[in-house]
Amino acid sequence: MRKKITFHLLSVLAIIFLSAFTIGGPKAAKKQQRPAQDTVKVLASKLDSIAFPVHLKYKPFKRDVHASYYADRFNGKRTANGSKFNNNKYTAAHRKFPFGTKLRLTNEQNGKCVIVEVTDRGPFSKGREIDITKRAFREIAGDKSSGGINVTIEVVE
Repeated sequence: MRKKITFHLLSVLAIIFLSAFTIGGPKAAKKQQRPAQDTVKVLASKLDSIAFPVHLKYKPFKRDVHASYYADRFNGKRTANGSKFNNNKYTAAHRKFPFGTKLRLTNEQNGKCVIVEVTDRGPFSKGREIDITKRAFREIAGDKSSGGINVTIEVVE
């Protein structure tokens, strides 16, 4: 009987002793793993947009063409090149450019520009030359409530 009580008492003390190490351990590790706030901003800016150096060359393709943006219902669906569509990326749909071609679109009203990558085919409406993601559209559009803008398309070489 005395051996059982001693065994149970020692096992309870061992559990309490070992649990004291596990309570403080993960919290300290989480605080050390958190990166500095500036690092997060830099990484987010590099991952979100298509980074391009200033010295790129652009070959003019068309001026004064109508560009519209994708509807939200296409999020998660497959594009013509097989990748999943995401309205928060910088991609576009064009009828003729090969997949992977990078295009610079410049809004003719305000001069803002964005670089997108062709990942899909379309648009299939008459009068439209290119479809771009909502994120790219909002970045260059002056009037965010409009559904289309006139842009100049240049091929990034």
